[in-house]
Amino acid sequence: MLTSCRACSCSTKRASSLCARSIAALAAILIFCGGNSNASCYEDGDSVMTLRPGEPVVLCCSKPAYLNAGDKVALISPAYFTPMENVEKTVDVLRGWGLEPVVGPNVGKLLHGKYAGTVEERLSDIRWALQDPSIKAIICNRGGYGTIRLINLLSLDELKAANKWIVGFSDISTLHGLMNRSGVMSIHGTMSSFLANGGTDETSTLMRDLLMGRVPRYELPAHPQNIEGSASGILVGGNLCTIAPNVGSQADATMGCDIILFVEEVEEPMRNIDRQMRVLQMNGVFDRCKGIILGEFTNCDTDIDYDSVEAMLHEMLEKYHIPVLCGFPAGHEDVNLPLVMGAPVTIDVRSDGATLLFNIGE
Repeated sequence: MLTSCRACSCSTKRASSLCARSIAALAAILIFCGGNSNASCYEDGDSVMTLRPGEPVVLCCSKPAYLNAGDKVALISPAYFTPMENVEKTVDVLRGWGLEPVVGPNVGKLLHGKYAGTVEERLSDIRWALQDPSIKAIICNRGGYGTIRLINLLSLDELKAANKWIVGFSDISTLHGLMNRSGVMSIHGTMSSFLANGGTDETSTLMRDLLMGRVPRYELPAHPQNIEGSASGILVGGNLCTIAPNVGSQADATMGCDIILFVEEVEEPMRNIDRQMRVLQMNGVFDRCKGIILGEFTNCDTDIDYDSVEAMLHEMLEKYHIPVLCGFPAGHEDVNLPLVMGAPVTIDVRSDGATLLFNIGE
């Protein structure tokens, strides 16, 4: 709620006019939002106006079936183009794992120098993989940009009906949001652009093991910007600049109640990371968080005078009195540990380190 206007401290007619305009502007915002707003105040005197695009939702996600030897796994490109050389190398890796890879009909197409085909072609490959009952899981070839264009073209019902693992990260975070809102877990994990390197690294083998039912437990070292505490909730999120624009859409899993939010970023300046986090804050996301996991912030310029991105976010998040686990090795680094999105998890952040548990069984 607006309690004062700086213009009121001035006695001029212009100041009175400015105050009236400010009040009128706020009234217009409240009318536009249907009164769906709230002001949160904190111990440090900070007040945050939150504009909520809809009621929070309860996320209850089913776990797709784990893979067995001989199962078909689809390779698709829902965002940016991936060279066929990488796709073919990934085919060899998956065969080495005892799986049967199948490549989407439109994989290899290139549009406008970036996209993996038209929106219709990329959508067609997703539906092909979802609707073919012989395909048991879907691995995305690359992120980049473009899945936001698919949000209103896919229905949550068709995603729920397919009930298959979708694997990817970066721009694929949009698909994770859609899957989790539909009621299906998904895997934030490595893609063809990395699997093509051989598939024998820790990141790749952990993802392989997870797809086949061996659920990891993560023990992390202490981090100077950690905020201690223990919490349980539903894991949602992904790449920050991908999920923030999705707020209010059907791909917005941050609308879930009692969530553990995971975010990571690459090649974004601090000011833009702050901007996107403020978008989440103003939409009440942090009020719904039981805890937060900060992944890798790769090549993110320190254009604001903080020692690190984590230091900046620590200052933003400490007022919420929830545990914050910093430095989780997931994102755009060589080590990108798989995470089960939509899964109930527990984080325990201590002075000597932290633990992340997936409460889904094997």
